[in-house]
Amino acid sequence: MGQHGKSMKTIKGPAVFLAQFVDKEAPFNTLDGMCKWAAGLGYKGIQIPTWETFLIDLDKAAESQTYCDELKGKVNSYGLEITELSTHLQGQLVAVHPAYDLMFDNFAPDAYKNNPKARTEWAIKTLKNAAIASRRLGLNAHATFSGALLWHTWHPWPQRPEGLVEMGFKELAKRWLPILNTFDENGVDVCYEIHPGEDLHDGVTFERFLKETGNHKRVNILYDPSHFVLQQLDYLEYIDHYHSFIKSFHVKDSEFRPNGKKGAFGGYGDWIDRAGRYRSLGDGQIDFKSIFTKLTEYGCDVWAVMEWECCIKSPEQGAREGASFIQSHIIEATQKTFDDFAGSEIDEKHLKKILNL
Repeated sequence: MGQHGKSMKTIKGPAVFLAQFVDKEAPFNTLDGMCKWAAGLGYKGIQIPTWETFLIDLDKAAESQTYCDELKGKVNSYGLEITELSTHLQGQLVAVHPAYDLMFDNFAPDAYKNNPKARTEWAIKTLKNAAIASRRLGLNAHATFSGALLWHTWHPWPQRPEGLVEMGFKELAKRWLPILNTFDENGVDVCYEIHPGEDLHDGVTFERFLKETGNHKRVNILYDPSHFVLQQLDYLEYIDHYHSFIKSFHVKDSEFRPNGKKGAFGGYGDWIDRAGRYRSLGDGQIDFKSIFTKLTEYGCDVWAVMEWECCIKSPEQGAREGASFIQSHIIEATQKTFDDFAGSEIDEKHLKKILNL
């Protein structure tokens, strides 16, 4: 901490991740419609899911500055900023274990389905385009998933052979390094959402990956506390450990209520039936006051982006309430200390007098 909290930073927001609101019906089927809707609810930023091609054409954005200027201009005309582009689904496809091939093929364009090698190459190229597009849009952070080669082994039964985890992280890093280098050339941080189903799902796995990339400076974190509640991981202490890597922030609530029949694994239940489940902002167990305090105190330069995922409340209500919830939690970082009025220049004689020296 700098003297008088000078390193503290006011979190930007409220913003909203558009992914969960996309729909065939207006206003959720056009960029203009979604911008107007978000601005009308009081949001100041939008995080754009790049797999929704009606929101952004990533290939075009990587090629054309004019296209990016027009896109940015359109978003700005509604009084909104683009907070980050998101490639969660494409990032997932950078590394997929064959056990998940069929289900993750849903995230790939038809031309790459049933062809894991081509799908991986497409994902890597898409991520590189996202780096260039982010720079053209004047963004310095990017939201994504790491993908996973090892997730099917996370509970070590059958026993994991020696060296398997090391090999998995080595391969994951190998796939990501060319992407990370492209992001570096474009001055953009890659923020991995630390999330179940990804090989980067807690602090230890983030550190393993960071080490395998040679501590690549573009390896950073999208902090979303909801996933840590479901893992029973201390989401506040996590900020103490990793605040210097937190460059992106999803504001999402969750709860964990185990009983005599189910716990963390959830018994294959639907979301509503699981012990750990995601909730609308303010309806779960997460201590957002402390989270916003810590992120502000550590000077984390982030947008507070609402991600709505709730099995009970409607998305419309979640979005309506989310803007004011975030707004009420944003702390305007002080540039003064409350006892400044009593401050004075250092006067050695005076100090000696006080200490009777």
